Formats: sequence, C-alpha cells, structure tokens
Amino acid sequence: MKSEYRKARTRAKIHGTADRPRLAVHISNMHIIAQVIDDDAMKTLAYATTVGGKMTGTMTEKAALIGAEIGKKAKKVKVEKVAFDRGERKYAGRLKALADAARKEGLEF
Repeated sequence: MKSEYRKARTRAKIHGTADRPRLAVHISNMHIIAQVIDDDAMKTLAYATTVGGKMTGTMTEKAALIGAEIGKKAKKVKVEKVAFDRGERKYAGRLKALADAARKEGLEF
C-alpha cells in the first residue's frame, strides 16, 4: 500500500520534456529496465534492459551495467540532462548502482 502512494507521488511530480526527458527505471526480481522518455512527444529516446541478454552477476552488478548502457545510449541521442523517475522504489541498492553508473557516463540528474 505504501509503495502505491510513493509511486503516485513520484509520478505526479516528474514529467519528461524535450529539454529534460524522464529516465524511468523498473526493477523486478529478475530484470532491470531503464528508458529515457520524452513525455510531451510520447516517445522513448533510449532503452536498455536485461531481458533477453546473457548478463551474469548479481542484480546490483546488472543494474550498474544497465546504468552505463543507458548513459551511452542517451549520449547518442544527445541527451545530457534527465529527470530521474525511480517509480515506487527507494533510492538504495540496485537503484543507486544504476544511477551512479549513469552519472559516470555523463548523465545529469
């Protein structure tokens, strides 16, 4: 119940634009998905996931790899600043590893 309120509160405040798209992150028990989204144009600019990949290691290590990958893909489409949408998750562990790796690749949030 608390996570639903947290998710609604986070999503109400964050909106991606062309100047500052939204970096939406979803972490399940098995996979990690990160997208850079322009909400005004309703378009996904960059996308990285562990689904269908042959990544090995812990989920935290996979999160760091996805963070680095989304950072590189965002740079390709000339995105440097994003609004970080963590959804219902608290900023810790896997989410923090993904965010730190994306920052190392040059994304600002």
